[in-house]
Amino acid sequence: MQNLRTLRDHLELNEPTIGTWLQIPSTDVAELMARAGYDWVAVDMEHGSFGRTILPDIFRAIECGGALPFARLAEASKYQIKAALEAGAQGLIFPMIESFEQLDQAIGWATYPGLATWEPRPAEYRGVGYCRANVFGKHFNEYREDSRDLFICAQIEHVRAVEHLADIVSHPRLDAIMVGPYDLSGSMGLTGQFDHPDFRACMEAITTICSQSKALMGLHVVQPNPEHLRQAVNEGARFIAYGIDTVFLWQSAERPQGV
Repeated sequence: MQNLRTLRDHLELNEPTIGTWLQIPSTDVAELMARAGYDWVAVDMEHGSFGRTILPDIFRAIECGGALPFARLAEASKYQIKAALEAGAQGLIFPMIESFEQLDQAIGWATYPGLATWEPRPAEYRGVGYCRANVFGKHFNEYREDSRDLFICAQIEHVRAVEHLADIVSHPRLDAIMVGPYDLSGSMGLTGQFDHPDFRACMEAITTICSQSKALMGLHVVQPNPEHLRQAVNEGARFIAYGIDTVFLWQSAERPQGV
């Protein structure tokens, strides 16, 4: 069974952690993906079909499969953050982060009052209440303390974010960034053109800033290809989402041509 301490131990040793992406709102699919050997499974609350009521069952299935339940939020808003955390997410992936201030506000909404150890303190905090994550109050104090270990990742998905990346990765509570390649390339007018020289130069700039700041760089390898995964690791990515349940299904399910 994966836990956040084990995950961080691997990252501190500069070892990659590999997770995957979930879009299908099925507990069976969630458990299957978790049992496929990944460290974590991120529920895609932006492009997937997940309502708030199904999240607890999806996270239970991921835990049953032995992986950490993470959530890629639809937006870094107070409502979305609370919904994911109260359902049991142990890691949050904030989309479209473009500034230190935006990230700091989102982290504040994910942090209980009294647990922020950095300066300046967040202007707003996470609401306090009974929920599935603290077993509806039975483990309230234990969960509150454990919430200090929540894994925080900021998605870098626009060239504006790259311009402010050194500031973004300086946040003391940030664990990693993750490049969203389609949105980032789209913001450059190069949607999906990952081999374009300008996109490659942008990726190199991100890698350089992360290296200089000793920040953990991540990447979503959307099309599952073992060679692309090895390439991402060789180029310095350490927090990697590999594939999507829908893409895995599509690639395996398509009827063979000529038959």
